[in-house]
Amino acid sequence: MRWYPCALPALALAGALLAEPGDGAWLRKVPEKDRARSNPFAADPEAPAAGANIFTEHCAQCHGEEAEGKQDGKHFRPNLHSDRVQQATPGELFWLLTNGSQKNGMPSWSRLPEAQRWQVITFLKSLH
Repeated sequence: MRWYPCALPALALAGALLAEPGDGAWLRKVPEKDRARSNPFAADPEAPAAGANIFTEHCAQCHGEEAEGKQDGKHFRPNLHSDRVQQATPGELFWLLTNGSQKNGMPSWSRLPEAQRWQVITFLKSLH
């Protein structure tokens, strides 16, 4: 079998797109009581803008300014407009922000006040 130099970058890209990071395995770890939590800021008209500011400060470096995701070294940072994120319950997203997913390079944001974590989730749910 003959390998072409241009095939290696294509294989690396395919591997990054199909690799385990961002595979949603963290969803299986979310306890049912956390999964069912509702967002107390869901109806707050100011929460998406507040969440966008927090996102810009803490999340955009990894997930991109427009939350479009990006490759960061060996980690693929998921697109937060994706169906997986948009279909996740607010409680699941809150659990992920609170606990992180070290395996996937997602830190815990438990040091952010709870209200700010909910505002970020409100912003994420406003993405289309």
